[in-house]
Amino acid sequence: MRMSNLFVQTLREFPSDAEVASHKLLVRAGYIRKLANGIYNYLPLMWRVLKKIENIVREEMDNAGAQELLMPFVQPAELWQESGRWDVYGKELMRLRDRHDREMCLGPTHEEVITSIGREGIRSYKQLPVNLYQIQSKFRDEIRPRFGLLRGREFIMKDAYSFDANEEGLDKSYKIMAEAYKRIFERCGLETKMVQSDSGAIGGSVSHEFMVLVNDKSENNAGENDVFYCTKCSYSANSNHAVSVLNEAVTTGKYEKAEIIDTPSTHSIEELSEFLNVSSTIICKSLIYVIDGKYVLALIRGDRTVEETKLMNAFCGNEIRIASAGEIEEIMKESGFNAVAGFIGPKGLKNIEIIADETVKDLKNFIIGCNQNDKHMVGANWGVDVELPDRICDIRLVEENDKCPECGSSLKVTRGIEVGNIFKLGTKYSKAMNATFTDKDGKEKPFIMGCYGIGISRTAAAAVERHHDEHGIIWPLTIAPYTVIVVPVSDQDVQQMEVAQEIYKKLQNKKVEVILDDRAERAGVKLKDADLIGIPYRITVGKTIKDNLIEFKTRATGEIELITPEAAIEKLTENIS
Repeated sequence: MRMSNLFVQTLREFPSDAEVASHKLLVRAGYIRKLANGIYNYLPLMWRVLKKIENIVREEMDNAGAQELLMPFVQPAELWQESGRWDVYGKELMRLRDRHDREMCLGPTHEEVITSIGREGIRSYKQLPVNLYQIQSKFRDEIRPRFGLLRGREFIMKDAYSFDANEEGLDKSYKIMAEAYKRIFERCGLETKMVQSDSGAIGGSVSHEFMVLVNDKSENNAGENDVFYCTKCSYSANSNHAVSVLNEAVTTGKYEKAEIIDTPSTHSIEELSEFLNVSSTIICKSLIYVIDGKYVLALIRGDRTVEETKLMNAFCGNEIRIASAGEIEEIMKESGFNAVAGFIGPKGLKNIEIIADETVKDLKNFIIGCNQNDKHMVGANWGVDVELPDRICDIRLVEENDKCPECGSSLKVTRGIEVGNIFKLGTKYSKAMNATFTDKDGKEKPFIMGCYGIGISRTAAAAVERHHDEHGIIWPLTIAPYTVIVVPVSDQDVQQMEVAQEIYKKLQNKKVEVILDDRAERAGVKLKDADLIGIPYRITVGKTIKDNLIEFKTRATGEIELITPEAAIEKLTENIS
């Protein structure tokens, strides 16, 4: 491809609405252009990258025994109503009506559609196992799309679905997909970590995410979730699924008698701890949340933080948020109190679900809100002064240096970008949608299903997050739009142009993906564009060509060699073989 013909426009400045490296660089280097909020055009360079990622995915999925199909982007509401997700999925589901006033939606995912295909096409256990996959656009109406392709509304995704006769079969399918994913991301030039995760709106009993770890510590890094991992063993988990063994802490307070005392202006745990001169670990913190429109009071040790996804899952909820001051006032009024946040406690509250984190069950002589402003109960004990809720589970956010649940070593934390996920769905959809097969005993049984997704466009963006410098993108060779760019320093120098043309043609004949920058531009513009676009190798034909030498630059290392054109061609041929 000649640069004069390539449909690409690089920009001098980063887009004003871009926060992370991949968004900034993909726009500035001419890979994507914004059409609407969270919706982007994939321009020719980007499309080449995406097709290469797709081809890697296809090869590995096919080698793993999966079969490709294509399902409709628009889905009828009836299928979602069968599964029970139509009314609970949330506003991310883009709903619409056709000309006959039938309810439809734009597919954010395809569990319902694939389940309908399975129940219509798989009748007997003899047909199992089956794994079907597709690569296509999806749409989720994100409330706050950001980070370019990392959190857009429309995106390209590979999703696969396995059908098995039993749990043993699902375990095998799950393992096969996990291994295929490791190969896919390795071939894409991405080091990933497979971490335990929450199943979210997809559902299912077991799930893992494949995360690209982000080393950038700035506020605007592209990491979506904290990933906790152990350096001594293989344990790793997303923050909404991670568990830990708590480090030793003070759990018995100094107040041996339960009484209500004045604690003026102590709205936070820090203020209360300082005022009473006690450790925050013997304070029981009370927080009111709204889960699917219902009020929930969460109790947790004062030095810990509630992990909201864990709390939501404890109630099988779909949406969660902290209660507003007005809602707290309403709850207090209904229960006959007049307390504000910071002084709330579980005793005497009406019409509210109460849950306790495991951190509070062993507290003795602790401190807790008593639903009176500027007052707290000290010296409280469960079963005597305050009732311990029946619902007790892990709802806390793990913190760095907590102990690993598997080996006891200290956990580390970093940020991660999710590029793939795998779920054990079990019978969640097959039971709800009556998708069954006949087993070897002639009995009808629901399929045991798995779900496996890879964000194609997210993978490309994640690659930029991991591989870039101050000059631009550094594409891994396997997914780069082109392998090499040939840059003649002066388009007015006959010898430079002739040699550049000759190198270009020879590389084309050897099936090397090559760009010839034949533009009538200054050398500095051409070289900067080459680095910005991120082509893995650059051949610069300048004054040294009089000595039959050209500059050969490796983008990833910045190394520049003076070698002959023939040596450069041979080097490239070897690198891509």
